[in-house]
Amino acid sequence: MEKQAGAGGAADSPAQTGGVGANRKPRTSATTGSRQASFETLDSPSGSHVEWCKQLIAATISSQISGSISPDTAARDSKVGRRPDFRVSKKLNLRNLQSLRDGPRQVQMDEVPLVPGECIKAVAKDVMYICPFSGLLTGTLTITDYKLYFTSLERESPFILDVNMGAVSRLETISVPSHGENTRGLELVCKDMRSLRFAYKKEDGQPEVVELLAKHAFPLCKGLPLFAFLYKEEFPVDGWKVYDPMAEYKRQGLPNESWTISKINSNYELCDTYPSLLVIPTNIKDEDIKRVAVFRAKHRIPVLSWIHPESQATIVRSSQPLVGPLDRRCKEDERFLQTIMDANAQSHKLTIFDARQSSVADTNKAKDGGYESESFYPNVEFNFLEIPNIHVMRESLRKLKEVVYPTIDEAHWHSAIDQTHWLEYIRLLLAGAVRIADKLESGKTSVVVHCSDGWDRTAQLSSLAMLILDSYYRTLRGFQVLVEKEWISFGHKFAARVGHGDENHANSERSPLFIQFIDCVWQMTQQFPAAFEFNELFLITVLDHLYSCLFGTFLYNSEQERVAKQVQTKTVSLWSYINSQPEDFTNPFYVDYEHHVLYPLASTRHLELWTSYYTRWNPRMRPQMPVHQTLKELLYLRAELQRKVEELQREASSSHSLSSSSEHTSSPSHNGGTPLHTTV
Repeated sequence: MEKQAGAGGAADSPAQTGGVGANRKPRTSATTGSRQASFETLDSPSGSHVEWCKQLIAATISSQISGSISPDTAARDSKVGRRPDFRVSKKLNLRNLQSLRDGPRQVQMDEVPLVPGECIKAVAKDVMYICPFSGLLTGTLTITDYKLYFTSLERESPFILDVNMGAVSRLETISVPSHGENTRGLELVCKDMRSLRFAYKKEDGQPEVVELLAKHAFPLCKGLPLFAFLYKEEFPVDGWKVYDPMAEYKRQGLPNESWTISKINSNYELCDTYPSLLVIPTNIKDEDIKRVAVFRAKHRIPVLSWIHPESQATIVRSSQPLVGPLDRRCKEDERFLQTIMDANAQSHKLTIFDARQSSVADTNKAKDGGYESESFYPNVEFNFLEIPNIHVMRESLRKLKEVVYPTIDEAHWHSAIDQTHWLEYIRLLLAGAVRIADKLESGKTSVVVHCSDGWDRTAQLSSLAMLILDSYYRTLRGFQVLVEKEWISFGHKFAARVGHGDENHANSERSPLFIQFIDCVWQMTQQFPAAFEFNELFLITVLDHLYSCLFGTFLYNSEQERVAKQVQTKTVSLWSYINSQPEDFTNPFYVDYEHHVLYPLASTRHLELWTSYYTRWNPRMRPQMPVHQTLKELLYLRAELQRKVEELQREASSSHSLSSSSEHTSSPSHNGGTPLHTTV
């Protein structure tokens, strides 16, 4: 398999061809600077923030009487004197997807686009949206069981805000007693890096906005189903058929003499967070496997994720061993790892990558967790990757949100980003994935990857390493298979980490692990722009529907839970939507570099903040022309050029045949001309 270096690294593919290893100007990272760190939780407002909201809403109510927003308040909130020409929320709405992508759209005042199965629950008039970029906007707020839809009063080019309920993390009500008991202030803190503020007067007969929003933003707390179970859209492609584990393992050449596809977990009795089908070493008895399960956290035994097509080295994932402070041993577990090593004839070593920080792993060991001892596991090389835990990542994203929304401090942009440590954690993940991939590719050595429970950092590292090693996962469909396999079927706790339909925003289980993974993928697409079949819009769409609860793809914590809830029969797959219009999500520069290994440069100076995602709600940070529209036009142009090339090839082949026939008749000793090869 050929190797490719990212960004400015030494690559084999020439830059002239637009290949994987084209030289690129190094990207600089955020620089250091001073900014006071905050230790609040992701969604908990500070007292000063709440007080400021009260002052802002009070000023807004006053402005309704005077006809203009308070200059001081407007300057503090948005520093915008006039409303810029950005009128459309960029949240996806399937019925109006194309118009939303193409730019601002004209709507009638009473038009509220609904997806199949969506119902309007209430309409509130004379609601004021306090836009951090445009100031005060008065209009109508429509609440459905899927979204919040605000339309300003302007009949020509009204401002539209379209936010799905699943994106709401917290509702904060703010009373403004100085302006009467009926005055209400409301802030919606969203999971997608923005916060929305509204002010309104509670009139007789007016619906109770807060109660309705809470009811449909947090349906599980109110005894209601997630909207995915109400959504009735039909697509020409069935996304639930994208991932067939037997077909994926067969693509990898499994089973073989060393590895078997086992049904020992068919009823989820061995491990309730693992899939029903597992790839394990051939010569292991069921009784031994059950003993190994008892010795591993959450019973997550070592199982195969990927096998190298040439060396037969493997990526194996698991949870931590429960050695405890007394260094307990399990002979079956030790033999299990020895069998994994023996399955690879190319190497007499096995490398274990523990994603955790060594200090945290030692703490876990004191609490009956731990890690493998090289003394008890012969021929094992052990490494810590020093990646912080889910709580550190949650705090990092909270800091990042403070930096990018609603206002951006241009003078201290780089230092502020640096203080969040977000890019540093992205670097650690990419660096760890590169080490794992290189151990297989260059060292021809099998690896075992685990963290504590094997469903967070383990999923990040295994899937990124597979993306580096296997070009199939860099295709549009292959990436969907990768997500379904390494994240969804192997039990990443999406419900706990995202909080679908749950009002407990302060839950310590919440963490942006999947967002980090997608960010790492985006970093790789920046370094290898021709190596991925999918584009940036695809990655953003995946993250938007991580929260939306429109599709069943990311719901619940395990395969067992999804089977019990009949997700595949009662909800629609995100991949049904994606694969019904693949041209919208295809990279026009894609070249299938089969068998190429991509080594991204995991140094901070080659990483950059993904502004198209994190700062997309700020109109000053958006490109004037939507990038995805340009890419779509390039796709059409490429198809047209390819068609013309094929026509020219046919004409040239026909002319060459006639010429060869004529010359053969007049000069039998002539062998003919050189064949014409045209490349694009």
